[in-house]
Amino acid sequence: MFFTACKHAFAIIIYLLFLAACSDSTESVSQLPKTTVHSDNQYIHQGDLVTIKQHKELRILTTPLDQQWLPRNGPSFYEELELATAFANELDLEAVLVSVEKFEDLIPALITGKGDLISSNLTITPARKKQLAFSVPLAHSRETLVLRKSDTLSQLQDLPGRRIAYQASSSFEETINQLRQNYKNIQTQILPGELTEDQILDLLNKQQIDLTILDSNRINILEAYRDDFKSGPTLTGERGIAWAMRPDNPQLLKAANQFLNSHQLSLRKHSLEKGDLEQIIKRKTLRVITRNNAASYFLWKGELLGFEYELIKVFAKQHGLRIEIIAAPSHDAQIPMLLEGKGDIIASFMSVTERRKQQGVTFSRFYHKAPEVIISRSAEKLFENLNQLNGRSIYVRQSSAYWDTLKTLQQQGYTFKLVTVAEDMETEEIIAKVASGEFDLTLADQHLLDIELTWRDDIQAAYELPDEKHHAWAVRPENPRLLAAINQFLKQQYKSLIYNITYKKYFLNPHKIKEYRDHRIDINSNSTLSPFDKIIKRYADQYQFDWRLLTAQMYQESRFDPDAKSWAGAKGLMQVMPRTAKELGIEDLHKPDSGIHAGVKYMDWVRKRFETELSVKDRMWFTLAAYNAGAGHVKDARRLAAKLGLNPNRWFDNVENAMLLLAKRKYAKQARYGYVRGSEPVNYVRNIRNRYHAYLQIE
Repeated sequence: MFFTACKHAFAIIIYLLFLAACSDSTESVSQLPKTTVHSDNQYIHQGDLVTIKQHKELRILTTPLDQQWLPRNGPSFYEELELATAFANELDLEAVLVSVEKFEDLIPALITGKGDLISSNLTITPARKKQLAFSVPLAHSRETLVLRKSDTLSQLQDLPGRRIAYQASSSFEETINQLRQNYKNIQTQILPGELTEDQILDLLNKQQIDLTILDSNRINILEAYRDDFKSGPTLTGERGIAWAMRPDNPQLLKAANQFLNSHQLSLRKHSLEKGDLEQIIKRKTLRVITRNNAASYFLWKGELLGFEYELIKVFAKQHGLRIEIIAAPSHDAQIPMLLEGKGDIIASFMSVTERRKQQGVTFSRFYHKAPEVIISRSAEKLFENLNQLNGRSIYVRQSSAYWDTLKTLQQQGYTFKLVTVAEDMETEEIIAKVASGEFDLTLADQHLLDIELTWRDDIQAAYELPDEKHHAWAVRPENPRLLAAINQFLKQQYKSLIYNITYKKYFLNPHKIKEYRDHRIDINSNSTLSPFDKIIKRYADQYQFDWRLLTAQMYQESRFDPDAKSWAGAKGLMQVMPRTAKELGIEDLHKPDSGIHAGVKYMDWVRKRFETELSVKDRMWFTLAAYNAGAGHVKDARRLAAKLGLNPNRWFDNVENAMLLLAKRKYAKQARYGYVRGSEPVNYVRNIRNRYHAYLQIE
């Protein structure tokens, strides 16, 4: 593997010195502002750009990040915030996100001076123009009726007698009032402002509402992972989506318009483009085809992550480009999508093979290499030679490089059975089926096995094949300047310190603490459960938690080590992300008091994501799962549980079962937040519950 050099002592010493000096480097390519404030920590002012610069911050109002989605098909909520961040940076200001709980609170928060700019898919309407100053449009959309699949409504003349559900203070309210003037006997229903679009569509499918309205750009996002609704008649013409500012802030408005015009954001984007680097730079957007999996691109605790994602972000930044992620529905779809012009580059750990070259793509220089390994269950003996493959069955995708390798081995006389699996099945899912015994063996790249071995110990590399495979990015042959830029970038970055740190973050770090120690629960000699009982009790009382549950959680997170740091950059006794801590107004997570306060305060915030009508226990289990993996993935699991006939209000044996399924492509592609390694939050909650029960017995 390429990382072999880092196994040498000298390289390790250099790496450790660099890591000590740059402890937050893993967050350096994050697509969102590093600093976020919550509504209870912000200051208030209504000044224009001069005042804003005195505070050295641009406060960007938005809805909570846990209400967003995994970008799968181009522009997204994250891109709008990324642009607002770039605007702040151009003004030499720090971008600060100020989240409000409900969409209808955005405009009042801006007017009263809790923020300086709204960046949250806000539609320009005549009524809003009387209150706000809008920038030039970032995008355009049409308000559209949304129906159940079985609904036959096809024209607006059929609306009388129907009931349209919508959220108050939205642009839809103005549209409804206009409809009432044109069509009599239209009924309406006001929905709670905190509902997400998914929750609204769920109500639609449960027939708890009749019709609803959504913006066409939001419908495009929902259609990427849902097929249980359909678009009806459009209600408006094309309208702009823009940033909003206070009308008495002309300096800020002028600066925003200059920034947006220079970035050509008002230009219409075409879905099929095949231009070279010059055209990509002109539109300032690099479209990246990849896969939503544990190696390349995924969402974790509201952060977009993945080795390929972070690497391509660095390349894009060097060329002044934004990136749009195009998540391919299957592995074999990636090359046709590139050749058709749906993206500019494939970045998904694609092995360089002659078969793929013959399909019509050109590969960059390699940026990674790894041997292929036969994977078996850990209880089996390791293979001494390839003859032990005879009579066995090996499961791989037919489009993969593994298929080519195994066909070559068969041609050499080995008599194993080669079995195809679905093209939308990820390698980690195939490995899981080997572990469970459903599949016999599989072949995978060593680095993908490395990911799995940081989470599980029931599989192994039974035999390593002799030749290393090169992984590279793919482009169209008619894009030589893009290829040259990529090659220059990869030559500079390959095995660089930042590259190695990022690689270690995803493939070599222990994602969970594997300690085969005695897990007997004993009370300490001084009658404490941890060295931090007094602090835990104080914050548990302040936020109304059982302190013993929080102690069990702290053990699970850090083993009571204040200096613990996770693979993703979380720190302290409760393993809180630095960005989250700043959002909560807390710094220096290594201090026990601060680290515990941040964790308990964040637990309280996460708990509020779930209904008070839930049982106390299940609300707590949901909270713990969301603390570990993000509230979005828990919401996806609850939706899936309901579809499967499980109880969406019960965690154990219900929602936890659905969470496990979200690691499977069949279910992840229908989830708003995409793929998640569901075994991690499931084990997390079970381990904390077991330790908590043990604490109850000895207390």
